[in-house]
Amino acid sequence: MAVVEVRTARDVRDHSRVLRRLGFELRYRLSRPRWDTGIVPPEVRQLVEEERPTPGRALDLGCGTGTTAVYLATRGWDVVGVDFAPRAIGLARRRAADAGVADRVRFEVADVTRLPGLGAPFDLALDIGCFHAVPDARRRAYMEGVARVLRPGATVLMYEFLRRDGGPGVREGEIGEVFERDFELVAIDRGEEAGLARPSAWYRLRRR
Repeated sequence: MAVVEVRTARDVRDHSRVLRRLGFELRYRLSRPRWDTGIVPPEVRQLVEEERPTPGRALDLGCGTGTTAVYLATRGWDVVGVDFAPRAIGLARRRAADAGVADRVRFEVADVTRLPGLGAPFDLALDIGCFHAVPDARRRAYMEGVARVLRPGATVLMYEFLRRDGGPGVREGEIGEVFERDFELVAIDRGEEAGLARPSAWYRLRRR
């Protein structure tokens, strides 16, 4: 008698999640991913060094090897960085130790659409190219998790690729649609990813 395997929609989603995590893990293990530049974006430096908000708690979503999280820690912030690639988190912890800020930054292996308990509410959340890699079906869950861990008035700064010709990325107007329940969209700065001729944008939001 033939055995018929019945796979639920959840099975398919979980399998896809495992494959995505494995794909990112292998990129960090086999080479230095293109996005791991080791450079803190000037938009982040402008916020921290020119606008100079009072340092508080910051959350780095999809933190990779910790470049930005460690930078924030050196500027007086208490930081939590999350990424679902264990190899990236291991490298981030090493970076924090080398910079002498291991006591100010904590790195966790976690899925940004299933955020664990992370302690007191955050004053700032950064997402540098993470949301645009989240599957469409999990983007609202991402928003709900981020809203849950931010205090009212907290700032969110996001950098994302824009979707073009049905490819990956963020649809025009999608950030406003997904986040409108709990966030105010403060500003959008459109541009193009250097060297890729790919449209992108910085988004700034405020937790309601």
